[in-house]
Order: sequence, then structure tokens, then C-alpha cells
Amino acid sequence: MILILDYGSQYSKLIARRIRECKVYCEILPGDAKLEEIKAHKPLALILSGGPSSVYDEDAPKCPKEIFDLDIPVLGICYGLQLMMHQLGGEVVNFSKQEYGKTELAIDDRSDLFAGITENITVWMSHGDSVVKLPEGFQKMAHSDNTPYAAVSNQARRLYGVQFHPEVVHTQQGIDVIRNFVYNISGIAPTWNMKSFVDESIEEIRSTVGKDQVLLGLSGGVDSTTVAVLLHKAIGDQLVCVFIDQGFMRKDEARKIVELFNQSFKIRLIHVDASKRFFEEVKGVIDPEEKRKKIGHEFVRTFEAEAKKLQGEIPFLAQGTLYPDVIESAMSGSGVSKNAHKIKTHHNVGGLPEKMNFKVIEPLRKLFKDEVRLMGLELGVPEAIVFRQPFPGPGIAIRVIGEVTPERVRIVQEADDIVMAEIKKAGLYRKVWQAFAVLLPIRSVGVMGDKRTYLHTIALRIVTSEDAMTANWAHIPYDVLGNISTRIINEIPEVNRVVYDITSKPPSTIEWE
Repeated sequence: MILILDYGSQYSKLIARRIRECKVYCEILPGDAKLEEIKAHKPLALILSGGPSSVYDEDAPKCPKEIFDLDIPVLGICYGLQLMMHQLGGEVVNFSKQEYGKTELAIDDRSDLFAGITENITVWMSHGDSVVKLPEGFQKMAHSDNTPYAAVSNQARRLYGVQFHPEVVHTQQGIDVIRNFVYNISGIAPTWNMKSFVDESIEEIRSTVGKDQVLLGLSGGVDSTTVAVLLHKAIGDQLVCVFIDQGFMRKDEARKIVELFNQSFKIRLIHVDASKRFFEEVKGVIDPEEKRKKIGHEFVRTFEAEAKKLQGEIPFLAQGTLYPDVIESAMSGSGVSKNAHKIKTHHNVGGLPEKMNFKVIEPLRKLFKDEVRLMGLELGVPEAIVFRQPFPGPGIAIRVIGEVTPERVRIVQEADDIVMAEIKKAGLYRKVWQAFAVLLPIRSVGVMGDKRTYLHTIALRIVTSEDAMTANWAHIPYDVLGNISTRIINEIPEVNRVVYDITSKPPSTIEWE
């Protein structure tokens, strides 16, 4: 594998994605990981990430200096470059002129790291400090107008550094720079694939679980379904799934999930219809954060009650935690730098109630979303589930702006069903990240059948994205939007107006609540 030492960069996850796109396995460790821990992973190469610190800050994160003597290639990116230079005897200073955004890179040495890149390229810079003196044995490989050492190397020791970010799409041929480091400099073959990961995961699950049973909270989405099928392949009837229907799912979705698991997968499933309790819990709640918390707490209580019935016989709890969940939560032991800014806390990362005495297993903890989809396909999960669009944990409850009632949820379910049907009919389902309907807390005047109406408004939200960190509103053809609007008005008598949300993330979020 390749190890990435994270120093709080917003791009560390992206570095990992790019390495895995090269069909090479990688993991992220905190930048201040001990030398023994780094060596225990037996990495074939190291990458030092960027970060918000300056090497001269009092609490600046450092790496063990001995990593540069492990006789494996090391690539420092942005702060990682500066840290390497600083610890090996170079000089880093704070320039009065900072460098952010696109910058023209002049390549001085087109060997190894820049092999095959015949022209100067535009790269993405994001730094205030710069290297002004190289340690002994290093040479310049590239520069920009403002950065004298934009890329450096000590080829004899296989130590490299770049001041720009090759992992972002804004850097031309950035993936070629990464491939050169992975394949040519590190000598790692592109042999990592999902079949091998599935085989290894199955063996690890069997070794961990033995003859014990495992409990899994099932949502019916791609993550929990893939975990369920993987576990079932590994341990068969030792798996018990609990599916809590809170009443906020898509139209007919609960029925389809039960049929799939009972009839197709033949996986033991406990179906709990808790919709009445959930509707009662959010009755009169308007504030979106309070709504989310109440739904989350009720889910935990309901799951806890079901788990207690089985607790004496089931010691393991499985969760569908993904690598982005781990990274974004920036929690202790998550494999990310303590210098990273906490973005959000996920319900399935560290969310286990203390009094539930389970041992947790998380088979997807090291995978990105696109890799989970690949695993699902490898395991034979139907494509309709594998490529299902993301759906929020609180479900349609957060797509009902204002109070959540059975009637208002039904309106959104019907509108959502129309949106899905028309998006699929137009061949756009796999081209957009999410497409859904939102019920707004306003009514407006309309004219229907020569009569005045005063009815509800539905907002359409359709976005494109790579991983939901950022998103753009989708430029859907007008005829498709028109079909969606016409069907909603004609088929849902409570609605007389449809609007389209054309804001991106940021400044907006994808969901309205």
C-alpha cells in the first residue's frame, strides 16, 4: 500500500481517491503518527499532505524525520513539501505575495516525476509559505513566477516535493504526476481491485466473528445493502438485519426492501414499522436541527429496543461507515490529522449508545462511495440499488419544510416518485447526483379549471456532484422540467406551483434542511 500522512488538508481524501484510481491501495494516517505505526503498515511509498499550518508555528505538525531514511519514495505536497525541506535542512519563509488558484508551472526537469509531460502546465496553488533554500542533495524540477521551487527532488533518495496540488482537477495532467510517482518512481503495479478486496474482507469477517451472530441496522440504501450482502456471503445465517421503517421513506420503498431481502437475498430480516411513533415524535416541530435530532434519537431508541431482544445471543453490531464518514468526522482514531477542521458528525461514526454492549465491525470503513458501488456489483447487488441516489437518514421528513405530518409526507412522496420517473425516462438518473422534491411551507394563488386555488408549492432540487462536498445545480432540459411540473400539478391535487432551485453548494447545501 501507499500511506498518506494527513496534516489537515481539505484535499487528503482526494489524494487517496487518486491513488486508488491508479488501482493501488492506500490509507490515511494522522501526520504525527509514530514511526513504529508507519512501519507496521509496510508501505511501499509515503505521501505527505498539505495543511493549514506553517512549519514555523509553535504547534506545527511534524513527521518522524526517520521516514526519509526508510528507503521508500516520499512525495510531499504543499505543506508536505515544506515540512520535508524544513526537516532536512532547507529554508521555508513566508512570502509577502501569497499564491492561490491557477498558476502557470514551468517545468525545468522532465525526468521521472514529470515524464511524458511535454509542455508547461497550469496547476492549482494554495500557499503562503515557500521554499527558498533546498537541503543538500535536492534539485529544482519546476518553478512559477512566484515560487522558485515549485517542484524539487533528491532522485538518489527518491524524495520528491511539489508546492502545487496534483490531486485536484484544476491541475492539468495532475493525475499523470501522481501516476509517475506511483508507477515509475515507487515501482508499484496497478494490482488492487474490488474482487481482491472482497475476498480479503470475507476472510477478515470470518476470522473476527467466528461462529457468533452479527446484527445490522438496514436502511435499504447502497451502503447498508452492500454490507448485508457481504456479511451474508461471509457468515450466512449468522447475520440478522433489523429494518426500521420510520414512515419517511420514498413511495413503496419499505415494501420493496422487505421483498428484496426476504425473496431475493434470503437474508434474515426483522421489519419494524415504527412510523406512528416517529410522526408523533416530530409533531409540531419546525426547526430543522431539532427535527433531525428527534428523528435520530427515536431511531436509536427503536433500534436499541429491538437489539435488547437479541443482545444476549448477538455480540457484534455491523455498520455501513464509509471512509469519507471517518475523514469528515475527524474523530479520535479515525486516521486523520487533529489539525483537520471538523466538517460534520455522521450518525454511524461513533454514534453507538454506550449501554449497547456490542463489538462493532465496519467492513466498508476504508472505502469511498464509488468503491462501495463497485463492491455491490462484485457481490451481485442489483444495479437499481447499487446506483441508487443518496438519500438522507431522516428521509423525506427533511424535505418537508415546516411541520411533518402524514399528509405532507405523502405529497412529497408522490412528487418524488414523479421526479424519479421522469429523470429515469430522460436517461439522466446516472448523470445527476441527486434529484428530489421539496414541499415548501407556503401556499400560492393559482387558476385551475377556471377556479381560483390556494395550494402548496413544490421545489425541485437536481444537482451534479462528485462526492457531495460541492455540487452544481443541474442544467436539466426544459422539456424534462416541463414534464415534471405538468405531472406534479395534474397528479397531486394539493399542489398548484412548481419551482426549480438553481443554487450551488456552496453557498447552499444540497438538502434544504
